[in-house]
Amino acid sequence: MSDLALALRQVRYTNKAFWRNPASAFFTFAFPLMFLVIFTALFGSGSSDIPGIGLIKQATLYVPAMAAFSVITACYTNIAISVSFARDTGVLKRVHGTPLPSWAYIVARVIHAVIVSCILVAIVTAFGKIFYDVSLPAGLTLFRFLVALIAGAASFAAMGLAITCVIPNADASPAVVNATILPLLFLSGVFIPTTAETPAWVDTVGKIFPIRHFVDAMNAGFLGTPFRWWDVIYVMLWGLAGLLLAARFFSWEPRR
Repeated sequence: MSDLALALRQVRYTNKAFWRNPASAFFTFAFPLMFLVIFTALFGSGSSDIPGIGLIKQATLYVPAMAAFSVITACYTNIAISVSFARDTGVLKRVHGTPLPSWAYIVARVIHAVIVSCILVAIVTAFGKIFYDVSLPAGLTLFRFLVALIAGAASFAAMGLAITCVIPNADASPAVVNATILPLLFLSGVFIPTTAETPAWVDTVGKIFPIRHFVDAMNAGFLGTPFRWWDVIYVMLWGLAGLLLAARFFSWEPRR
C-alpha cells in the first residue's frame, strides 16, 4: 500500500474516532452556536455602518466571527488537546511503530480538521441564515471566503500540532492551549469587534498574531468588503512555521 493510501486511511480512522466520541463531537459543534446566540443577544440588536456596503445588522457581523472561532476551536484547540492525550496514553507511540509514515499521520490530522471545520462553518452560516436572516456570500465573494476558510483551517491545525511540543502532559493541555488562545480571541476582534475606539496597543498586538488576520479575511469574504490576500498569506506563514516546528520537535512518546 502506498504512503498516500496510508494517509487517506488514517484520515478515515481519525474521522471514525472523532464521531465515536459523541460528547466531544456534540460540544465541538454546539460551542460556536452557543457563543453566536449569546453574543448576538448581548450585542446584536443594533446596526453597523460598513464602508462600501452601508448599514448591516450587528448579528450579521457575528456570523463570520463565530465561523472563524469554530475553525480555531476545531483545528487548534481540539487537535492540541486530543494529540496530547493520545501521546500520554501511548497511542502515538503505537502508531509510530506501524508502517504509517510520520508525515502521513500529521497530514491526516490536518485534513480531518479541515473537513470538520468546513462542516462547522456550514452549520454556523446556516444557523445565521435561519435565525438571523443574514445574507450569504456568493460568486467571487464566496470563493474568497472558502479560500480563507481552508487556508486558515489547515494553518491552525498545524499550529495546534506545534503547540503540543511545549505541552508537558495531557493534564496540562487544556490550561496551556486556553492560555495561548483565549486572550488573543478577545484582542483580535472575534468576540468584540474592533472599532476606531479600540486602544492602539490592542490593535498592534492583534495584528502580530494570525487570529486577527484570519478573522479579517473571513469577515471580508463573508460580507463582501475589500479582501486583502495578505491576511491569508500571513495566516499561512504562521501555519508553515507551525508545521516546521511540529516536524522538528513533535514527540511520539509520553513525556515524564
